[in-house]
Amino acid sequence: MRIVSGQFKGRRITAPKKLPVRPTTDMAKEALFNILNNQYYLDDISVLDLFAGTGNISYEFASRGTENILSVDQDHGCIKFINETAASFEMDIQTIKSDVFKFLERSKQQHTIIFADPPYDFSVEDFTKIPDLIFANNLLETDGLLIVEHSKYTDLSGISNYSHSKSYGGNTFSFFENTTSDEEE
Repeated sequence: MRIVSGQFKGRRITAPKKLPVRPTTDMAKEALFNILNNQYYLDDISVLDLFAGTGNISYEFASRGTENILSVDQDHGCIKFINETAASFEMDIQTIKSDVFKFLERSKQQHTIIFADPPYDFSVEDFTKIPDLIFANNLLETDGLLIVEHSKYTDLSGISNYSHSKSYGGNTFSFFENTTSDEEE
């Protein structure tokens, strides 16, 4: 995998083979960041990377100027790899080793973009828990975006706050929006 754009464009990252991960493809990642670049000033946002794995998405945000990044994964090896890689690139990426669902239940911090890349073999019920917990706990800023990566064979369009999906090869990104304003709360 490589960093697609920004300060570290072209840098290759090689994760240990023993990590339980499936990194987002460079093609899908590039397409996703083209969308995000048109909606946000990436140096001005807060990002939460759930099921962070290798940290692939976190590095891409950091390379593009995002300074407020929190990566969450339950695998010790993944967290160690993210910390080592971020340190070698001098990226300020915070990490938390935790089960994502437990983290979402107790977290109180809001983010502009929340990216979740759970295992593709999750049931629709497990996928549904992600936006349910995020919106129930008000973890997404107004006009924020939740992006869930999943297989093209999984349909998340029936979940609350669903906006749309984009597919790139076998990868699909489903977008969920927080459209409530502060006045409505």
